[in-house]
Amino acid sequence: MKFWCGTAFMNTSEMPAVAGMLDANGYHGILVSDHLVYPKEMKTPYPATPDGKLFWPPETEWPDPWVLIAAMAAVTTDLHFGNNVYIAPARPLLEVAKQVATAAAIAGCRVSIGLSAGWMRDEFELFGQDFDNRGRRLDEMVDALRALWQGGWVSWQGEFYDIPEMTIEPHPPHPVPVLCGGESAAALKRAARLCDGWVGTAYTLDEAEHVIGRLNGYRRDYGRENEPFEIIATVRGEPTPDLYERAAELGITGVMVSPWANWERTHAGDHRDLKKPAERYREPIERFAEEIVAKLP
Repeated sequence: MKFWCGTAFMNTSEMPAVAGMLDANGYHGILVSDHLVYPKEMKTPYPATPDGKLFWPPETEWPDPWVLIAAMAAVTTDLHFGNNVYIAPARPLLEVAKQVATAAAIAGCRVSIGLSAGWMRDEFELFGQDFDNRGRRLDEMVDALRALWQGGWVSWQGEFYDIPEMTIEPHPPHPVPVLCGGESAAALKRAARLCDGWVGTAYTLDEAEHVIGRLNGYRRDYGRENEPFEIIATVRGEPTPDLYERAAELGITGVMVSPWANWERTHAGDHRDLKKPAERYREPIERFAEEIVAKLP
């Protein structure tokens, strides 16, 4: 089992030091969340709460994922980096290709990208990107990014993007795994058809079994059920080796954990556990590594 930690709601300045602690204690990686802005007058209701309101305050920090990943990669040696998730279609294709390639040049084979279509129309409009065709553009972006990251003279022609022959350097020294998030039929089909894996949210074991069953059904439909495939999600419950062994039996290859915080409290809007100096993270990181990480293959 691969153990990933999230960075949402933490203080940006503390994250490189926390990454070093995770690296030293055998965790597999860090997943970085993404938002561009917090509009004062938001047009889009948040889909994950009954009243459509966000559960984080306006002053919450959402650092640029690739700047942060590069900074953490520079102070670690084994830790891997990904997203939960990155709203790629809110940005121009070449900007995404360039930022990820640069981070991969710094981190080597320790970088993956976890993409999603996103939900906040406001962000797309502020960046001049079409919200209504974001899913179809994301489908094309997956193949386009892989082409643009090959190195040398590269180009792309598709329905939405027309990139003439050019070089983009530095290019990733190794192929960058592409994962996708989301639970809609379109999102699960995208992951099953185009991607190297899927990034979920937080589930009980029963909930995880249901959504993974849907995902694997689509993988069978596309003839990809026997290909290597990463499945990353938070598993809700008391953290024990048994919980994560049962998650592995469902096909989950990586779990996102926060040894320093309570998931329910965090998602109820209480972020006190996440707003502290980096050194305060050391004890829970080391304890979880000893009690859980070291006991699972």
